[in-house]
Amino acid sequence: MVSTVYKDPSGESAVRRWCSQALARADFALTRTTLDTSVGRVELTSAGTGRPRVVLVPGTGFNAAVALPWLRALSAHWATAVVDLPGQPGLSDPRRPRRDRLAWYGRVLDEVLALMDVDGVVVVGNSLGAAVALAADSPRITARALVSPAGFIRLSVSPGLAWASAVWLSRPTTDHTRRMLRLFVAPGAEPPGTEVEWMTLVASCCRTPLAPPPLPAELLARRAQRPCVVGVGEHDRFLPPRRLAPAVRRTMNLDVRVFPGIGHLTTPADLDEVVSLVAEVANPDAR
Repeated sequence: MVSTVYKDPSGESAVRRWCSQALARADFALTRTTLDTSVGRVELTSAGTGRPRVVLVPGTGFNAAVALPWLRALSAHWATAVVDLPGQPGLSDPRRPRRDRLAWYGRVLDEVLALMDVDGVVVVGNSLGAAVALAADSPRITARALVSPAGFIRLSVSPGLAWASAVWLSRPTTDHTRRMLRLFVAPGAEPPGTEVEWMTLVASCCRTPLAPPPLPAELLARRAQRPCVVGVGEHDRFLPPRRLAPAVRRTMNLDVRVFPGIGHLTTPADLDEVVSLVAEVANPDAR
């Protein structure tokens, strides 16, 4: 059984138009490629040159158009491609299975890397994208950098966050979206306007999936055989460091870097921390 991320065809058109326009406005050079995969088209947006090759897998509801600040920051150091995951709002195929989605997404990423035909890939995963990076088993992956990673523990959802999310989904206005996203950033910070605009559109046009569950402990233990670094915001309400760090230590024997003054949503102002984390596995000789 499969479902689609969009509520109706007009919603799909609105999302695709928003993404295409955002990419067209980018003030740095991009290359867009569409891969024909066994699950439909998968869109890649790339920038930068050099080795190693970085592949960014965004979080739930995000894609290359929303992650342009990430692409700019990473491509200043490494050739970087952003994957629009199928079954997520963006420019890839809208279909996704109703069950076992993480295993399915892992196979999709394996196929994408095979079609890209590059080795020595550093996969950077954010939130859902981190769980996808862990689910993938491609031998082309030499290292992983995981930011605010799903896949280790169940996400914490406070009553206040649940209420703000319900209001956002039922009445997707800019004010309701901004109120919800304030819980995604550090206390006192304001969410970026692009994310507010985008997430308002997502609530209007898309079906929002449930949070990804933890991956099996034996799979995480196998992933520990390749280099991996993990970072999380000090103020991440979904994945509090006090809960995440013990789980990462138990399953992968890794320490978690805690980013000071950052929430679950990594804003453009926070990306130096991401680049520094990725450099630990992308440029290990430079440490």
